[in-house]
Formats: sequence, C-alpha cells, structure tokens
Amino acid sequence: MQPTPDFSAPKLAKSLLRRRREGALATLMEKDGAPYCSLVNLASHPDGSPLLLISRLAIHTRNVLADPRVSLMLDERSAGDPLEGARIMLVGRAVAARPDELPLWRRRYLAAHPGAEGYIDFADFSLFKIESSGLHLVAGFGRILDLSPDRYLTDLTGAEALLKVEASAVEHINADHPDTMKLYATQLLGAGEADWRCTGIDPEGLDLQCERATLRLDFPSRVENSVALRDMLKRMADIARKTE
Repeated sequence: MQPTPDFSAPKLAKSLLRRRREGALATLMEKDGAPYCSLVNLASHPDGSPLLLISRLAIHTRNVLADPRVSLMLDERSAGDPLEGARIMLVGRAVAARPDELPLWRRRYLAAHPGAEGYIDFADFSLFKIESSGLHLVAGFGRILDLSPDRYLTDLTGAEALLKVEASAVEHINADHPDTMKLYATQLLGAGEADWRCTGIDPEGLDLQCERATLRLDFPSRVENSVALRDMLKRMADIARKTE
C-alpha cells in the first residue's frame, strides 16, 4: 500500500471492521493456556465491534468460556502479496450476548450471513461480541500504528433514536430502494453492477453487501435519528446521480 495524502488510520481500521466477514481468532487453550488460532465468520455491531456466532462444540468456544481474552486479525484480502495489504489485530475479550442484546446481535449477524439462519438458534451456538481494548494497524511502510477504541469504534451516544429504527430502515431500503443501493455502490464506491443490499446502518454510514462482497458508505456527517437518516440518504443519492 503506497502512501497517500488522505491516509487516515482510524478510517481504514473502521472500514476493515465493517467490511470483513471472516477473520483469524486467537484464543488460549482451556487446559494449559497455549495459543490457538481458528478461522471464524464475522459481522459487526453498530459500534463496529466484531460479532461472532460460535458453537460450544468448537475448541475456540470452549477456550473463550474458560478465558475470554482473545485477539482477532482482519485483512484486506487484496490481490498479490497479502503482506502488502492492510491488516488489523484487535486485543480484547469475547463477551456473550445478554438477553436484551440478543435481538440486535442476531439481526446484524444474519444480515451479514443469511445462511446462518438454519443453525443460529441451535442450542450449542451462541453470539459473542469482541470488546476490544486496543488495535494494531499495519498498512504499509511507515504506517504501523496502535489505536485506542475511541479512534476506531463508533460512539453510539445520542443515536438511540437511529438504532431504534435501524431494522425497519434496512428492511424498507432493501424492499423499496434497491436501485438506490446499486447507485451508491457503482457511482460513489466504484463497485460493479450487482444486487447490492443494505446490511446495517449506524451514525457514521451504511454497509452494503452482495454475496460475500462488501462495501462501506461513509456519511459526510453524523446521523442520529430517522429524519436525519432520510435526509442523508437523499443527499447521497443526489450526489450519486450527478456522477452518472
């Protein structure tokens, strides 16, 4: 990754957290504390924290239940040498969903992984969120930084009204405005024509997905309620149409 004047470490870290759908999860073995690494599927909480759906039959889940300390690596998966792409390593704790958190986490995970509908409610599966204490970013020569959570997670304070309508807004957008999602993807984000759908909305932007491909549309300013969201989506659509 070559240096550019507009490089922003927090923005890149946030983008990877929102876009990646898989990562390498490191846990500590239940019996002797030895390191153990496994591949897991991911979704994102509205604040950007990774969400995991893991089975108690898996070694990594038993490890987490015994010691919640974890590390998670996400990377760009770009073509060519993987070491030339950006990657982040989070350190934190894997925390299981409380009953009041479960509907939101479940919906966000299924939006990212619709195929999990068939087993997400199995008794041995549970949803976890990684509550991170820090992040290490490697993004090329001279771009190796440590970031604190306040620099890569989205502050949800004041956005309670937006979170309350997120599910219905996502459903409405996908049902009634698929062409607008395609417009965002192709005209604002440079993606190809595809059946792009919205998988989540937060105060700083919205997430788009088509099968395993993902995109992140950042808002130019923060959105905290349904009125501001409607205005922002119209504003972004107007900008996109001007580029056609």
